[in-house]
Amino acid sequence: MSRYGAQFGPDVTFLGVDAVDLDDPTSYADADVVVLGAPFDGGTSHRPGTRFGPGAIRQTCYLAHDGSRPHLALRVDALRDLRVVDAGDVEMPPGEIQRALGGLEDAVYAVARTGAVPLVLGGDHSIALADATGVARHRGYGRVSMLHFDAHADTGDIEFGSLYGHGQPMRRLIESGALRGDRFLQIGLRGYWPGPETLDWMAEQRMRSFEMTEIGARGLDDCLDEALEIALDDCDAVFLSVDIDVCDPGHAPGTGTPEPGGLSSRQLLDSVRRICRELPVAGIDVVEVSPPYDHAEITAYLANRVCLEALSGLAARKVGITHDPAGPLLEGRG
Repeated sequence: MSRYGAQFGPDVTFLGVDAVDLDDPTSYADADVVVLGAPFDGGTSHRPGTRFGPGAIRQTCYLAHDGSRPHLALRVDALRDLRVVDAGDVEMPPGEIQRALGGLEDAVYAVARTGAVPLVLGGDHSIALADATGVARHRGYGRVSMLHFDAHADTGDIEFGSLYGHGQPMRRLIESGALRGDRFLQIGLRGYWPGPETLDWMAEQRMRSFEMTEIGARGLDDCLDEALEIALDDCDAVFLSVDIDVCDPGHAPGTGTPEPGGLSSRQLLDSVRRICRELPVAGIDVVEVSPPYDHAEITAYLANRVCLEALSGLAARKVGITHDPAGPLLEGRG
């Protein structure tokens, strides 16, 4: 079939990059990154609306949608130094979560097997099961670690009588063998969920969770140092999953399950850029942007910039910039 386009709203590409047809691998054979939309919120447990997230993330920017974004400090242009293309939204029928996730997994796998990095725009966090599994199908089960930014662990078992939902993908990934529990790094957890039984299960899997209390005591940079070291121990690549509610609701109000006391937008952007610059990232998703609950597009702007910082980190890695600038702007590359 031809390119699906947008499931909800106008058919636009991420900031004007070239459109490609997912069913025609020759159209993205030379791509470094392929953007996919996952407009699904059937796994939501509270406030819906993330089906509109991919469109908002693609469009929300005050600059021209011209397929170019020079990074002020890194001196790379992620959309030019990398070949970034957009395959549109994956068809994800509302109300059919297993069919929707199955189609998304196949789409992510189709991208990953070409050697490109799939950048998936959610959607609720149930899509991470499909996204990380699709990458693991290509890179090997147990060979990909997870760096998971979130207020919530998403390791629930059965919720509302179902194995699938946005509070359960991380458990399903570990149970399936796609990802290893002892190479699962979670950053930003806080609040009042999950309960002791689920926390005990996480401990049995040897998951490593950097809660906000630890981040506050040690500092985010120190926690990231530890997480990045673990991520590449006996793993070949990293999947980066960013739930926008990892940030404090003051920085990201447009989300379904806001939890006060999170990271700042600055901390998240710096972290994402660092990870994509320093580690072999094989897949990325940015999830839980719910435009109906946003204010002045604050959350959509942040999610757009999370994508751009990730892409800029990948571009810096490609051209050989191995450190973040400190102090005056870089004079050039290197």
